[in-house]
Amino acid sequence: MIGTDTKNIGGDDLLTPERHRVILQLLKEKNIIKIQEVMELTNSSESTIRRDLSMLEKQKYLKRIHGGAKVLQGKLQEPSMEEKSSKNLQEKRLIAKYAASLVEKGDCIYLDAGSTIFEMIEYLEVKDIVVVTNGLMHFSSLINKGIPVYGIGGFVKPKTNAFVGRGALASLELYRFDKCFMGVNGIHPQFGYTTPDQEEALVKQRAISLTREAFVIADSSKFSEISFAKITDIHEASIITNEIDTGMEKQYLNRTTIKVVTT
Repeated sequence: MIGTDTKNIGGDDLLTPERHRVILQLLKEKNIIKIQEVMELTNSSESTIRRDLSMLEKQKYLKRIHGGAKVLQGKLQEPSMEEKSSKNLQEKRLIAKYAASLVEKGDCIYLDAGSTIFEMIEYLEVKDIVVVTNGLMHFSSLINKGIPVYGIGGFVKPKTNAFVGRGALASLELYRFDKCFMGVNGIHPQFGYTTPDQEEALVKQRAISLTREAFVIADSSKFSEISFAKITDIHEASIITNEIDTGMEKQYLNRTTIKVVTT
């Protein structure tokens, strides 16, 4: 095992496969690693380690983050709504506020059952709109703001408080939307938008197909992640986020529109 206090295990002569083994072992132990600690551990340059991380990311061994890398989440891994609501809250509110500003008088909108979508409700200032949602926890907030809301039917998935299944899909066919706002678990330039649950993916996919404009609102942690069930291709929705890695930006901008909200 490689301890975090190990120093200069290979020097400049460490071969690429050996560096990769060191990186993956360290990642297995710590879940998140910093470029600086890998540089010190392998006695390698920053550019070398960045190339290593890029290569390992392409091979789907890890996910690059600002200043380092982290383990990829499991394809079926899905946090509960309570867990999701408490993560990256400041970033979510920033994105949600901008997304809410896109809603115009007279719009019929679809709000997905995501935690970032929930934050969006607080910032909806236009009252002359209609909302359709599959998010069970969205109803009281929308009603308290005096916004007309329609729920779709189906089975309520306990972990995400989302209506899913055949009933939800059948209910969606009654509506058409000006805009839909969607949460996802993974955003990838090649594999598109994904989520762990196939039933939920089908509802998201159908809602996107029924709207004039589709927006995926997600914090930067969702980029380069791939979950089990595909929702749709990357070009089918615009992305609203708080940050995107400059090294990956071109891959996404060649396929869709991205709005990065910083203030």
